[in-house]
Amino acid sequence: MFGQSFPFVELTEDKNGIVLDIRYATTNNFTGSILYDCGRCFLHPMVANALHRAVEDFKKQGYNIILFDCYRPLSVQQKLWKKVPDARYVTPPAKGSMHNRGAAVDLSLQDIKSKKELDMGTPYDFFGKEAYMDYQGLSEVAYKNRKILHNTLIKYGFKPIRTEWWHFSFSGSGSAISSWNWTCP
Repeated sequence: MFGQSFPFVELTEDKNGIVLDIRYATTNNFTGSILYDCGRCFLHPMVANALHRAVEDFKKQGYNIILFDCYRPLSVQQKLWKKVPDARYVTPPAKGSMHNRGAAVDLSLQDIKSKKELDMGTPYDFFGKEAYMDYQGLSEVAYKNRKILHNTLIKYGFKPIRTEWWHFSFSGSGSAISSWNWTCP
């Protein structure tokens, strides 16, 4: 599950709770462009350890996590900002995102048995009120699924943001903004 790549730890897909669907390594994202040369997930070691504990909890509940984005180089943050210069959805590069520090993840849940992603009410990277944490028009199923995701991650030190059900930041990692880019195998 973990591979070392200073200053971050790599999370890899495994049979024990992690599915990688790194969207910015594909065109299946809000930009419609490939922004990463390959889909890899890196996090600050403290964040990776907290997420590992959450993964174990999710497995007991019958879920895998699907990781859409993890550490993001500052150069990619600049490309996202150029496409959507709206701080509700993309942190201005001058400020730096928690993703740029290896301290944030974008994720969803998958049912372990069926391998289907849970209904969260909107797709990942949906920029609209329906993706907001306080949106009241969700189906009962989507509301329940978001609560499972949020309540479990909060237990392990992650904090959601108001506008994106999929985004969780981990406080206290003390990590600086990074421009580091990974290599592809």
